[in-house]
Amino acid sequence: MTQRDLDMKTVTSLIADATAAPSMHNAQPWRFRLVTGERLLLLRADLSRAMRRTDPDNRALHIGCGAALFNLRVAAAHAGLSAQVRLLPDPDDPTALAAVRLTDATGTDRQADDLARLHPAIRQRHTSRYPFDEKDLPGDVRDALRTAAAQEGAELLFPGSWHIEAVLDLVRDAESRDALDPSSREDLQRWTRLGPEADIATDGVPEYAFGPRRRDGRAPQRDFAGRRPVADRGSVSFESSPHLALLSTPADTTADWLRAGQALERVLLEATSAGLAASLTSHPLESGDLRTLARDPVAGHGPVQMVLRLGYGPLGPATPRRPVRDVLDVT
Repeated sequence: MTQRDLDMKTVTSLIADATAAPSMHNAQPWRFRLVTGERLLLLRADLSRAMRRTDPDNRALHIGCGAALFNLRVAAAHAGLSAQVRLLPDPDDPTALAAVRLTDATGTDRQADDLARLHPAIRQRHTSRYPFDEKDLPGDVRDALRTAAAQEGAELLFPGSWHIEAVLDLVRDAESRDALDPSSREDLQRWTRLGPEADIATDGVPEYAFGPRRRDGRAPQRDFAGRRPVADRGSVSFESSPHLALLSTPADTTADWLRAGQALERVLLEATSAGLAASLTSHPLESGDLRTLARDPVAGHGPVQMVLRLGYGPLGPATPRRPVRDVLDVT
């Protein structure tokens, strides 16, 4: 069967959707290359955007790239394309994360339809660093989010009250360590955008996305401002009983990190479609000893890759993205 031409307008749209994915401190640590004659998109890690102190093994970098890969799959399904993905296609090149061959979709494909259904949520999903309502998440919504993670080879666990307390203690431990070690904020300061810089930024977390300071409440919330002044920020009360979810994978390899990123984004898009707001925290996972303790010793089946905070509340503002021309090479 003759394949239709893969025009640049379509490719640009696919990459724009892919790069709407979340990444640690919005560093956007990805690059894409289109091999035109083969209808092949290659996803590569951009190590110039790695976090030297807080992500020394590049685990979070891989998770962010995995989230971008999932968005690419959703965008392809929406465009009537089938995306055949091969993870880590070149064992001699650790920056080669995925090869995605795009072909015309044929017939009825329920999996593709399920992906395409999530497409509107790509642009609606934004990290929310605002207070959420205290009301619980319905059981059917929790089930849908668990299923979303399982479809990508991961597990989403809604911890019980005792384990939530343990995770919140780990967050406080991570915050205390940062307070005692000023150099630990090196990565955060590199990727935050204050004042006029926030209005022209194409990456990082701009001050308008910091959210208010937490006056009280126990929601895990990284303070991107630190001691730096931010005009008109204010402080408010956050929820006292935050709804947390732990995303884990069977093992802890680079392939698992890429699967975790895809699972994370699938969960976030499902949550957005269900009217939920979400924020992420890797703070208690950035130190090996704390990360080990994040796993539920009874119900957990693998290493925790991300802590999600979910609830009903305001969606956060859109954060900047680099133009497609800055992240896409064509050969």
